Amino acid sequence: MDKEQRDILRKKIHSLIEREEDKIQDLKKLTQPISPENAIGRISRMDAINNKSVNEAALRASESKLKKLNYALTQIDEDNFGNCASCGLEIQEGRLLLMPESNKCIRCAAR
Repeated sequence: MDKEQRDILRKKIHSLIEREEDKIQDLKKLTQPISPENAIGRISRMDAINNKSVNEAALRASESKLKKLNYALTQIDEDNFGNCASCGLEIQEGRLLLMPESNKCIRCAAR
């Protein structure tokens, strides 16, 4: 991976980090405890609890992705960045542009 590709990828990672941070803030608001004194029906309360658990799962996934993106950003200048952690071959450029947090090539990730 040459310097120009790394610079493009670095910008992409910064953009994705910013987007994930915004998403996490929104999800934290949606996962606030549901107050029992709200006058909503039993079905509506069950729906709210279900939505809260879905949002909590999305929050965990976003936090995990943010950690991986931050790690990728710290590793981007390393010589082995962009190489598959399993087979050692270069990760496809398209995969890195779509998922810069990837540490495996498509073939190894599919296993």
